Amino acid sequence: MDDPEAAPDDDVAAATGTAAGTEASPGDAIVTVAWAGTGVFVATATLATILPDDIASLAAVVDVLLFAVGVVAFLWSYGIAVSRSRVDRVSIAGVYFLADEVAPREVRIRLRLALAVQIVVAIVSASIRLYTAVAFGVLVPVFGLGLMGLWGARHGRFPPRDDTDR
Repeated sequence: MDDPEAAPDDDVAAATGTAAGTEASPGDAIVTVAWAGTGVFVATATLATILPDDIASLAAVVDVLLFAVGVVAFLWSYGIAVSRSRVDRVSIAGVYFLADEVAPREVRIRLRLALAVQIVVAIVSASIRLYTAVAFGVLVPVFGLGLMGLWGARHGRFPPRDDTDR
């Protein structure tokens, strides 16, 4: 016999891609965007390094767009962090590097790894193709840092302020 109460959970799980009975973690969209942008960057940087005459302009456009998104995320996260600092003991290291257990271990690893991949790919591709449009890749880690800051500012766990902090 079918259990009528089990079906809705299974439908939700199938629609969201999560296991039945679990919910998506807060900030999953930020982590997904970080890895999607990292994937696009790695692909275009790799192709532009191999075929600079054909792909370098496209790679530069991607790099500048990711940089712009990173700047917006960085400023947005700064605004949120300043607002949260009125009630929480927010730290720059906690917001932008998820230090001091601000984020769950999995989130810290995933966002830091995305940033590390961006840094390594940017340095390697720019080193191979100095003085070309491929070198715009060094701007891309601002994307990873901005998204890490956005996650930390929006979803990070900071201790509350007490009267001695004011």
